[in-house]
Amino acid sequence: MSALDVSVVVVSFNTRDLLRECLATLEEDAAASGFSHETVVVDNASRDGSADMVEAEFPAAKLVRSDVNLGFAGANNRAFAVARGRHVVLLNSDAFLRPDALALAIARMDAEPEVGLAGGRLVGRDGAWQPSARMFPSLTNELLTLSGLSARYPHSRFFGRPDRTWADPLEEAEVDWVPGAFSILRREALERVGAFDERFFLYYEEVDLCRRIHEAGYHVRYWPEIVVVHVGGESARTVDGAGGVSESGAQLTLWRLRSALLYHRKHHGWTGALAAAAGESVWHRARAWKNAAADDPESRAKADESRRIAALLRRAWRETDGGRISPPQPW
Repeated sequence: MSALDVSVVVVSFNTRDLLRECLATLEEDAAASGFSHETVVVDNASRDGSADMVEAEFPAAKLVRSDVNLGFAGANNRAFAVARGRHVVLLNSDAFLRPDALALAIARMDAEPEVGLAGGRLVGRDGAWQPSARMFPSLTNELLTLSGLSARYPHSRFFGRPDRTWADPLEEAEVDWVPGAFSILRREALERVGAFDERFFLYYEEVDLCRRIHEAGYHVRYWPEIVVVHVGGESARTVDGAGGVSESGAQLTLWRLRSALLYHRKHHGWTGALAAAAGESVWHRARAWKNAAADDPESRAKADESRRIAALLRRAWRETDGGRISPPQPW
């Protein structure tokens, strides 16, 4: 089996129209790059005809149809098994490569063999910067985010540390992890550290992978000249239940809490999982108590939201046995 320069992996779940735009812009950029490539699309049992659209309109793409939702980790692992590229690019179905993104990413990976994984600069359709290079989760970082201090003081090196909002987005950097909306992985590094941990059905799987890449001695980099437009949260909005969708980032709250506990237990032990759960629980209980005393509808809504998240956190703790096990999938 001959090796290609890059395999671009796209996981599809109920985002047919965005997926069409994603693949069209990918093919344009890949054709202009001068590098050999293949596109692998894994469809996670979409209900909107996504897989049929790929088969009809992008016949050159390798299409993997799954009868069940494998989650982000499981779907990417299915693609890794058939990918032939020297490098592997992960691209969300709601993410669109700007011109030369693929060529720049491959050239930099070829020039910097110490890099195991790298990400680019994520922007919205309006060009607004999105968090693209982050620090590993910790009790301090998560409390800064929960409390709103990170958002209130984004230019502070301390308060803005979770998403590195203090940094110049045009400066490349060595970072802890980059979002899975776009990243390029060196196959050698992937084979050394192993694929995604499929216990993470959704969320934290790329954080875990980046952590293992660091531990194997590779670097994780942020390369701002690689620009990717990212809509964000579109697949999450099509999922029913799961405790509701949060206002920020359209995250499915229960799934986020489960994955957070799995991550902290895996990398910080039982005490780390307990500390993370206790920190978020105390914060939401205090927020609910403070806002319940107010008369205005906005404050009462905040109190209700915090009570709901605290209850979901208790549920996630039970269902994961304190982060020790992943509940039966699909979640």
